[in-house]
Amino acid sequence: MMEQWTADLAGFIWGLPLVILLVASGIIFSLYLGLPQIRYFKHAIDIVLGKYDKPEDKGEISHFQALCAALSATVGLGNIAGVAVAVALGGPGAVFWLWVAGFIGMCTKFTEVTLSLLYRQVNDDGTVNGGPMFVIKNGLSKKFMPLAWMYAIFTILSSIGAGNMFQSNQMASVVYSTTGTPPWMSGIIFCFLAGLVLIGGIKRIGKVTEKLVPMMVLVYFLGAIGIILNHFEEIPHAFSLIFNGAFKGTAAFGAFSGIAVKEVIILGIKRASFSNEAGMGSSAMAHSAAKSTPVEEGIVALLEPFIDTIIVCSITAFSLILTNAWHMPGIEGSDMTAYAFESVHGPIGRYIVTLTVTLFAFSTMISWSYYGEQGVTFIFGKKFIPHYRVAFIIMIFIGATTKLNIVLNLSDSFYGMLAIPNIIACYILLPKVKEELKKYRA
Repeated sequence: MMEQWTADLAGFIWGLPLVILLVASGIIFSLYLGLPQIRYFKHAIDIVLGKYDKPEDKGEISHFQALCAALSATVGLGNIAGVAVAVALGGPGAVFWLWVAGFIGMCTKFTEVTLSLLYRQVNDDGTVNGGPMFVIKNGLSKKFMPLAWMYAIFTILSSIGAGNMFQSNQMASVVYSTTGTPPWMSGIIFCFLAGLVLIGGIKRIGKVTEKLVPMMVLVYFLGAIGIILNHFEEIPHAFSLIFNGAFKGTAAFGAFSGIAVKEVIILGIKRASFSNEAGMGSSAMAHSAAKSTPVEEGIVALLEPFIDTIIVCSITAFSLILTNAWHMPGIEGSDMTAYAFESVHGPIGRYIVTLTVTLFAFSTMISWSYYGEQGVTFIFGKKFIPHYRVAFIIMIFIGATTKLNIVLNLSDSFYGMLAIPNIIACYILLPKVKEELKKYRA
């Protein structure tokens, strides 16, 4: 009963109201700020390449490291298993709405990251604390403090569940199905590797992710491009399925055929939001540590949904559609993506997906540990961070070796609820973002 109740709770929170909140906010922010995701796209690339770096900027890591740390949390299982779920249930039409959510999410990400740097807390030792809870504490009146506490608590719980145990569980599962390695052994290895990274804090996380993220995206990208090139002549038909399905409601075969357009839209937007985290405010915590000014880092952050959703999610979707894996009976999630890769690359295709799932999940895990630390710092102070790290590493092993559906359902629920305090703060402080953007342009 508890498992069913928590599953219903997660389903309710990630239902139509949250989808409407995220989409409406993205549209309003985009129009109010003059479509920064278009106007500053090239400028964002120049910033990441170091063209505007200034040694005197406060922070702990570079623009590129901040982007990679944030991407390491967002580019994950949602890009492989999540997209497969969306296409299997909503048909190719869900991909169009995934693109829409990614585009407007670029501006949401710009807004929340700009605010996070504007109201971040720079400590005497040079370390930085940031995120929506610090935005609420330092940017709004004291009557909003309950929202800040709510966000910090939800961040800690999400980091343990969705950001840790779910990731280690999926890593152990896919490694076992491909290599036969027992989950307990995988759990020990993941604990050891994560411990090596977490001891160094955000600087170590930044150094690891700046190497890990480009490598894992490149491996997955090349594998998917091989599939697309192998089915090159079918690409126009794939686009036709995507655009027709987006507005006519044509969906997956079998039990899901004839699904309403509304459900196709919800699936696409829900999966994009879960993947790129725009509106959740979580990646703003990684960006807060960057040696940057608020608007400059906000512009860097708008690249995040573009890379995560419009590039990585799209190559997964096309791999599934072009190989017809999206309506194969009896397979789902990452197994569906593995089937698509295996159909073109042979047995090595499954190993490519196994490797990328493992790397994506591990990178998500180490970045979410930092997010959890920000929540712990806000509520208990920095002295509790070592205790949190120990607990986090222990939970990696538990997640790898146990089925904890109730905990994971609750963590998904808490993760979705991050959007509420974050979006409220963004709306109230939106004029401040516009003012800072005007100064930056000048």
